[in-house]
Amino acid sequence: MSARQIQPTGRESPFGIEEIIVSKTDLKGRITYANDVFLRVARYRAADILGQPHSIIRHPDMPRAVFKLLWETIEAGSEIFAYVLNMAANGDHYWVFAHVTPSFDAAGKITGYHSNRRKPDPAQVAKIVPIYRTLLEIERAASDRKIGMNQARDRLLADLTSKGVSYDQFAFSL
Repeated sequence: MSARQIQPTGRESPFGIEEIIVSKTDLKGRITYANDVFLRVARYRAADILGQPHSIIRHPDMPRAVFKLLWETIEAGSEIFAYVLNMAANGDHYWVFAHVTPSFDAAGKITGYHSNRRKPDPAQVAKIVPIYRTLLEIERAASDRKIGMNQARDRLLADLTSKGVSYDQFAFSL
């Protein structure tokens, strides 16, 4: 079943605050490694997820603008911390506080990406939900998906600039 056919259930896929979800991808975002916690929470078998785009776990209520910012950051060689709403293979959801970083070879060339994700505090999620809802509204109001994504990204960056913070600083302030 493709990620597009999976419907959100409204149920949370549980994982503990002491657990860390880990994955690695190639330069195109295809999964090359997923730890046992990732597989259990996302409800996939390794054989089903390895080689698949990481977007296979994208929840439809997650703004594309945040992923655009994430990709711009890591492709430039920097790390990013972000709140992400993911969707398991059965449609259950799970929030993560992700730390995504490029992986480099000995010559300093980016060879892929690595992500560690922890369970965020419910109070942090409660603060991010209305912000992401606004970004989604901007994305969905546009006549074109790409235009909507860019408009939402611009809005997010303008809001952060007006507060004098980066996305990472904002994420850690919640």
